[in-house]
Amino acid sequence: MPSPYRAIFAAPGTLGFSAAGFIGRMPLSMMGIGIMTMVSELTGRYSLAGTLAATLALSAAVLGPQISRLVDRHGQRRVLRPATLIALAAVTGLLVCAQQGLPDWTLFVFAAGAGCVPSVGAMTRARWATIYQGSPRELHTAYSVESIIDEVCFIFGPIVSIGLSTIWFPEAGPLLAGLFLLVGVWWLTSQRATEPRPHPVGHHTGGSALRSRGLQVLVAAFVATGAIFGAVDVVTVAFAEEAGHKAAASLVLAVYALGSCLAGAVFGLLHLKGEPSRRWVLGVCAMAVSMIPLQLAGSLPFLAVALFVAGLAIAPTMVTTMALVEAHVPRSKLTEGMSWTGTGLAVGVSLGSSVAGWVVDAHGAAAGYAVPGVAGVFAAAVAFLGYRRLRRPVPTGEGQREQDSHRSGQSGQHVA
Repeated sequence: MPSPYRAIFAAPGTLGFSAAGFIGRMPLSMMGIGIMTMVSELTGRYSLAGTLAATLALSAAVLGPQISRLVDRHGQRRVLRPATLIALAAVTGLLVCAQQGLPDWTLFVFAAGAGCVPSVGAMTRARWATIYQGSPRELHTAYSVESIIDEVCFIFGPIVSIGLSTIWFPEAGPLLAGLFLLVGVWWLTSQRATEPRPHPVGHHTGGSALRSRGLQVLVAAFVATGAIFGAVDVVTVAFAEEAGHKAAASLVLAVYALGSCLAGAVFGLLHLKGEPSRRWVLGVCAMAVSMIPLQLAGSLPFLAVALFVAGLAIAPTMVTTMALVEAHVPRSKLTEGMSWTGTGLAVGVSLGSSVAGWVVDAHGAAAGYAVPGVAGVFAAAVAFLGYRRLRRPVPTGEGQREQDSHRSGQSGQHVA
């Protein structure tokens, strides 16, 4: 392991919560694509499969920040375990309804309930932010590690989920995703030494973290970015099926994640100077441009190469996003702020997968790649329009004032 990565893992407990976070994040790449594959296998309806995956993502977008806000106030262990049990109960109901061929509305009810899945990535990033507070270089490397873990999940998750659902039985992918969630969350929350200290209600002034103008830009851009990801997943599965190799979709999507994983590993070794906001805008634009070759895809090998190149822009952009979130959100709301970026992605995934499913059903898989292309244009437009907001991290001062006030209160108590 390169020395910067070895150095950040020297802190006690970091390897343990990273490993738990990896397992707990596997459902991020397995659940949606697993539900979509399961429903398409059982019914042959891509529009229904895409809309169900979109419902799950949209529900997670609504519930995720609320769960993270509770985590900031009460701690990870007290909130994550009950939320996970609710999510698993809903997933179980979804699988039973799908297997029994019950009415479509029952699938949507349970898909909505499954949105209680916690944002495990936000929880592990919050732990890194606590450990390396005030150390931007180490935190940059730590966020790169988190991005690499995300992409490794996206490399292996779809392979396992699609493979099990197509080769073994349709419900196998989502079932295993639920097991990963249970093990990962319980293991993570059992590690109390690295758990960020909860912030009392009195520290949560100013309402939601989303009131930050900079965070609003990041979330809006991530809605469009999520539409890219959601549409690419749906269309790639359909494209592979039209080519007569549906199971190969997992390998093609893994190549997409591999490009991002490699880029993230290299990016974590760099100590870049200059404005993070400028790097972020360039990264979003690179993702938008990388959607152009997909419009020309005529075979699975060409598609795999195009997606590998497209993946190179993902991890560096995500790493820079986390640095910007930390700069624009008070520390007492950091977990919530990080979850809002995930919410933007989830909303985008829901829109992208749903629209892509309808386009595939109506016009075929090749036409479906126009959906991520259009989403990329919107992402770039938001990045350009919001660039000035990102250059002024006003809420950081607010967060610092909260911390200073807290320290002053503690000092007064000691004097007394």
